[in-house]
Amino acid sequence: MVSQEQRRRQLAREKFLRQQQRRTAARRKARMRNAVIASVLGVVLVGSLALYTTGVLKDDGGKANAGAEVTPSASPSKPADPCEKPAAGKVTSENWKKEPAMTIDKSAKYTMKLATTCGEIDIDMKASAAPHTVNSFDFLAGKGYFDHTKCHRLTTNGIYVLQCGDPTGSGSGGPGYTIPDENLKDKSLKGNVYPAGTVAMANTGQKHSGGSQFFLVYQDSQLPPSYTPFGTVSEAGMKVLKKIAAAGESTGAGDGAPNATVVINKATVTKS
Repeated sequence: MVSQEQRRRQLAREKFLRQQQRRTAARRKARMRNAVIASVLGVVLVGSLALYTTGVLKDDGGKANAGAEVTPSASPSKPADPCEKPAAGKVTSENWKKEPAMTIDKSAKYTMKLATTCGEIDIDMKASAAPHTVNSFDFLAGKGYFDHTKCHRLTTNGIYVLQCGDPTGSGSGGPGYTIPDENLKDKSLKGNVYPAGTVAMANTGQKHSGGSQFFLVYQDSQLPPSYTPFGTVSEAGMKVLKKIAAAGESTGAGDGAPNATVVINKATVTKS
């Protein structure tokens, strides 16, 4: 016959065993649950890596967040246009078959004023050193050839120039005639550098192929001495050029249309 003390001990052992079984079962369930969670997390990380490498999942502050809503990054804002609206008027389409007859006084002083949407650019011209070029500009300006034309090109890398003088705005326009190269040994051209403030003729790369297109140098630029230097920009005009250059160009690659709206409202050549 089992004593009361023995019965109490037996019940205590059974209770202990039941507790141990419940604890063992709980630990087994926990291990299974953790294993499932770990396997799910493993799939998510692998999937996230695949998405990240294909560019679908964006990196926000160095943390990948698969649940976050992805918003496209904002494109860089275009600089504000520092120039005014162009004056009313149309570009001329007139052309000439040959260079105009020489009418300037080579010993006189000539200046050219470009009244642009960005400010006035005054240029002292080198009539004695580049008479054909100055004579051509005197002729074209008198015909209104440059009026209402855009300065179509700005370079901000390697060379630093604003190019103007093409009524078509394409970089391929001209007056129908060409003029000879001049003044290629100008004393200002040292070490194949066109110094800031130089105004020179653009050309096709061939000799004596200048027409109406010209460029204004706003920062010293390394160039071969094959572009006729025929003028120098005034100090006030340089400030206008720097303002145009500061607005940058359209491609972001250092060579394109100016972001500033640079239009020559009126070009005037004056003898003094």
